[in-house]
Amino acid sequence: MTGASKRNSLFRHTAITVASALIIFQLIVFGVIAYYIMLPMAKRSVDDLAGFIVLSAKTWVELPPETRQDFELELAQKHNLWLFEASTPLPEYDHYQPYLSLLEQALTRRTGKVTHIEVTHWEKTWLWVDVSYGGKQIRIGFPEDLLGMQLPEALLLVMAATIVLTLITAIILARRVTRPLESMAEAARHIGLGSYPASLPETGAEELAGLARTFNQMSLQVQALLANRTTVLAGISHDLRTPLARMRIALEMLPENVDPKIVTRLTNDIEEMNRLIGEFLTFSRGIEKEATQEIDLQPLLRELSDNAAMEGGVVELRMQGSCIRPVGPWALRRILGNLISNAMRYGDGQPVEIECDCGDSESVIRVLDRGSGIPPAEIENVFRPFYRLESSRSMVTGGSGLGLAIAQQLANTNGWRIVLAPRPGGGTEARLTIPN
Repeated sequence: MTGASKRNSLFRHTAITVASALIIFQLIVFGVIAYYIMLPMAKRSVDDLAGFIVLSAKTWVELPPETRQDFELELAQKHNLWLFEASTPLPEYDHYQPYLSLLEQALTRRTGKVTHIEVTHWEKTWLWVDVSYGGKQIRIGFPEDLLGMQLPEALLLVMAATIVLTLITAIILARRVTRPLESMAEAARHIGLGSYPASLPETGAEELAGLARTFNQMSLQVQALLANRTTVLAGISHDLRTPLARMRIALEMLPENVDPKIVTRLTNDIEEMNRLIGEFLTFSRGIEKEATQEIDLQPLLRELSDNAAMEGGVVELRMQGSCIRPVGPWALRRILGNLISNAMRYGDGQPVEIECDCGDSESVIRVLDRGSGIPPAEIENVFRPFYRLESSRSMVTGGSGLGLAIAQQLANTNGWRIVLAPRPGGGTEARLTIPN
């Protein structure tokens, strides 16, 4: 699967959609709980703490001086609240804790003066507030752990747990939906390449099981149709070749005074008809994937170049060293033979060049000619069965129209790619890419 297909996969879109919906839902739920439950509870808590602080300051001021020390000791031991008369101002310290902001608002409401909480760090973090009462500045402090809450950490933990669980849920749901579809797409690809995959499991959700059942039935029907087509065409081929054989025998038995040119022409027509029947049958059968072998591409290309030269063409092979690859040799030979034959036929008598690049991830074989080229609008059409750019239907100027169709069918079956492209300076580049 390519990078673009991964980015546009159904699994990715389904997972993102489900995860986004669940995250938004969780945020809404969290916001409702925070606003209607957590915030009222926090306000009630800070109001109680502010009332206790103000009450402690008032009580300290109203007590006789000789009993104040006992009161301070009791507050420290039982409530972990430190109270004494302030003599110096506290250093300013900015804090961004929502709970302390609510506590400052509660203290301001109870004292009638703007009150700020300052923070100091000794062995632990301490919170301090100055309360003016009875002409005295009373300072009250308590350690931060007295509050018993870690709101930022709690929020981060809840958000992290929510996101992780949401993503896991989204992935599981998306995988349950897309995995059967991926299996079905892979099976359809194998059917398109001419092979017959195993039946898909008809399990899971009712809709997906029904879809798999329908697909299996369709696969069997396609196999039956292809088998029937092959049988019918094989019968037609046999029926046509029988009279052709009789015609060949009849030509051999003609009197010697018959014009040899006529005999030669009829013999060539019979051979051409026999060849066409063979091509039609090869294409109609559908081509199964050939077993791969480790072969060196250099001797194969050299052999094909020599064969083309023996037929009167000029072929130049440019290749550095050997290139051993696991390929189906018959399929590769048939494809390259077709591409070289087309380059010689439509190359306007110019030399045909063959290049081979062996890369780490793929091998690329190029067959280059200097003919008139293929119009861009016709590049896809030339791969259609029986389609010919040359409209005279002459076997001299054009073939049967099946060569490129068979070549592409073979390439698709073996997982290769054939591309036709205009060549800079004129001509056509036929490029065969073989992944390693």
